[in-house]
Amino acid sequence: MLKKLIWLVLVVAQISFSQSKISGKITGSNKEVIPYATVHVKGTTLGAVANEKGYYELKNLSAGDYVITASYVGYKSLTKSITILDNEIKELSFQLVEDTTLDEVEVFGNRFEHPDKIEALTRLPLAPYEQIQSISIISDKLIEQQGNLTIADATRNVPGVYTFATYGNRRESLSSRGFRGIPILKNGVRIHSDFRGVGVLTDMQGVDNIQVLKGAASVTQGVATDLGSPGGVVNIVTKTPRYIFGGNVSLRAGSFGQARTAFDVYGPLVKTNKVAFRLNGALERADSYRSGISSDRFYLNPSLEWQPDDKTVFTFEMDYFEDARTTDIGTVNLDKTDTNAIYDLPHNQFLGFKDDKALTSNTTYSLRVKRELTEKLSLQGALYKSDLDLDGKSASLGRVVNDEFGDPIYNQRKRGYSVTTRNDNNSVVQFDLIGDDVKTGSISHTFQVGFDYRTTDYHTTSQRVATVDTIDVFTTNTNTLPDDLDFAAKTTLAAKSKAFGVVAQDVITFNKYLKSFIGLRYSKTRTITETETTESDAFNPLFGIIVSPFENVNVFASYTNSSYPRTGTRLDVDGNELGNERFDQLEAGIKTNWLNNRLRFNFTFFKINNKDINLPVYDENWEPTGYFAKGGNDERKGIEVELTGRVLENLEVITGYSYIDAQYKEHTSFVYGSAPLNTPKHTFNVYTNYSFKQKLEGLSVGAGVYYTGKRPINDWSAGAVTHEGIVPNQEPFNIDAYTQVNAQVAYRFNKQWNFRFLINNLFDNIGYNAYRTTYINQNDPRNFAGVLSYSF
Repeated sequence: MLKKLIWLVLVVAQISFSQSKISGKITGSNKEVIPYATVHVKGTTLGAVANEKGYYELKNLSAGDYVITASYVGYKSLTKSITILDNEIKELSFQLVEDTTLDEVEVFGNRFEHPDKIEALTRLPLAPYEQIQSISIISDKLIEQQGNLTIADATRNVPGVYTFATYGNRRESLSSRGFRGIPILKNGVRIHSDFRGVGVLTDMQGVDNIQVLKGAASVTQGVATDLGSPGGVVNIVTKTPRYIFGGNVSLRAGSFGQARTAFDVYGPLVKTNKVAFRLNGALERADSYRSGISSDRFYLNPSLEWQPDDKTVFTFEMDYFEDARTTDIGTVNLDKTDTNAIYDLPHNQFLGFKDDKALTSNTTYSLRVKRELTEKLSLQGALYKSDLDLDGKSASLGRVVNDEFGDPIYNQRKRGYSVTTRNDNNSVVQFDLIGDDVKTGSISHTFQVGFDYRTTDYHTTSQRVATVDTIDVFTTNTNTLPDDLDFAAKTTLAAKSKAFGVVAQDVITFNKYLKSFIGLRYSKTRTITETETTESDAFNPLFGIIVSPFENVNVFASYTNSSYPRTGTRLDVDGNELGNERFDQLEAGIKTNWLNNRLRFNFTFFKINNKDINLPVYDENWEPTGYFAKGGNDERKGIEVELTGRVLENLEVITGYSYIDAQYKEHTSFVYGSAPLNTPKHTFNVYTNYSFKQKLEGLSVGAGVYYTGKRPINDWSAGAVTHEGIVPNQEPFNIDAYTQVNAQVAYRFNKQWNFRFLINNLFDNIGYNAYRTTYINQNDPRNFAGVLSYSF
């Protein structure tokens, strides 16, 4: 009996630790490599994505019969059957035939594995579903379907991400979780120095996908004034080479004189499929619903990939963007700052000067390398160089004119003029050692150990004329700038910074029910100006758990923090430096996958507190004492709900809701319980797209609804703060909530031609975004566009 029991235990153990595996290579009809093709096991949620060399693996399989399908955009799916025994390794390769049908693309990115370059954000080879952070992905298919031309257009599909300000329609500045102007990255790298609030511009033609990581990202991205913003980061991933020949060209024409042409071409350069290229670009010009406003832009994104052997990949890329546009200072509020009386400025009136112009030029160079050391270990490195030049000339609206009795005439304003320049030179070197599914006994580790070194050299100048003339917004005003302007002295600001970071993360899988996340980052920053050199360092941890009580259901909870060194040199009453501020974040929620990973549902609760603020100390008359003290409590908490995917094979849906409760608490400068400027409590989005499959095959229709709740135009000062339109002790008014509805109709014919008709702001609902009272800009009224594209 004992021998039989031992034999039975050994058999069970043998079955339990079965390591059966299916692997193979995916190629095209000409034996060209097809990288990143999808492999799916029919009737299960098992799947994999081929690497850049076309190889895939399905690991830890039980003995049995399997039906496996391989698919990739532009190719017909291929299905094969295979039988595998315990502890058996079998090879199953696929040779796909070309097909221009694009139905398999997902609007929310790759179905089974991580989207391209997700490691640039998380530095871990895990799908968003497996990450401890809250991550949303917007694919290039969704961007194409909706005809998105801006980052804000695309990210409105992510709950809790909203426009902070456009600064006269010159930039794109986004917010998340109540934090203003979160950083916008390109391929995981900042494209300018740390002035997050002013935002960036880019072109969507070169975008492969957009990744939004919400919350404190301190472990992977750095300290709060670098990339680890407590609100999160937005990463724009550019298109890179493919080892199959193809591409497309498009022509777009729309309201307000818009004319845009774009192209994208890619393929192998040599028959050995060791070198591939990609080149995409765009040229656009447009006017505006407002007279006197125009814009021009040019974008070019060439890239080259080289595979000297089966274990090494080099990727070279350049990203060039140039934009020239008229600054639109918008409209004014016709009452005190506690009353919403925003003037609906007629579209034939422009309050600036015809010489107003914002020029943006940004060039980014990058070299990335990936080397497979073993089956489980790889080394990844990257070198980035980015140059940003800004040149701005624009009018400004100053103080309200008073009548002879001293009463304000709100429709009459002093008009000023300013000239600003800015130059940023940034570079990043980053290396990571990645371990994927490394075993220590029965425990599996997916880990990363790496460092990054960043340098920034920026230089800004500004000159202004406080008052050029006085205008009345109710009448037509001159847009000609006088020749005899008396500029004030030029103001110059220059600084250099160097930041070094070391980060380590380990995702420990104990069994199919339990994972833990452990991470730690050390960051050191040095900033050099003409008058002083300051240094700061910080340790930031991340730890959490993921529990999977059922298949495709992950329940997670985590803690992390990020540091804010910008005010760390402030002195207390005894002359001692107060040190870094710190943001603490607690996050918990659930991530689920349904319908063969076609449908995803995420629910997240977050709470972020800064109880370590370096606050100014005032006397009883609200006069500054000159010293600071630790204290305060700024709190952001809320929920985010997201449902994304294919409800049916031909019905795609994206929905999201966000509730943000952001409050200043125990703050010496702002009223207790007041919300930061431009923070809505509620945002909501829903988008659906239906593709006809039978008689009307080739036709698709889509529509989106986007709601942004009311939000304060400014901060509510407790008596000390008086700058930028803030009136002490006067509650700022709320900008009204608004809902925008967009619709699209597309028809694909001859499998290569596609025509798309877009209607944005279908019901002509006008809403406003504002930066305090300096810029109050409305959204575009109802507008139309047609896009004709040809794929080859």
